[in-house]
Amino acid sequence: MSRVKSFAPIIDEKSRILILGSMPGIESLRKQEYYGHPRNQFWKIIYELFGEPLDGNYERKVTFLKSKGIALWDVIETCSREGSLDSNIKEEKVNDFTRLFKEYPKIKHVFFNGLKAYDTFKKKVGFDFPEMTFIRLGSTSPAHAKKFADKFKEWMIIKDYLT
Repeated sequence: MSRVKSFAPIIDEKSRILILGSMPGIESLRKQEYYGHPRNQFWKIIYELFGEPLDGNYERKVTFLKSKGIALWDVIETCSREGSLDSNIKEEKVNDFTRLFKEYPKIKHVFFNGLKAYDTFKKKVGFDFPEMTFIRLGSTSPAHAKKFADKFKEWMIIKDYLT
């Protein structure tokens, strides 16, 4: 079992919502890109939310995300894991959210990309952040066997928190 480390957050002073995953999978770590697996539907959902065609360039994806006031990070900073499945995550150490929320006070809404991100945050960080909302969404991972249309419908709530 190998020890893996997540990425720095995609965030800036205009960020109003934060989307949290658990830990990047093997393909994302190899590419050094959030949601780098070609079958993960995260980027497709985000672009579809704003009626834009999906851009294949990672740097432009990051710029697009920031332009919409969306920040991206993972709950887990480091963990031991064999493969990419969340169920294989062991010995997790979480990121410092107290510092992040203090540094970026415009963030008022946190969305979790899947159950593992939500459960780990609940257990190891907690929801004791006044005036913040926390919402769990279904995972965009290909391991989460659900039709794109159903995932997209669930993720549409994000736009309500950006207006």
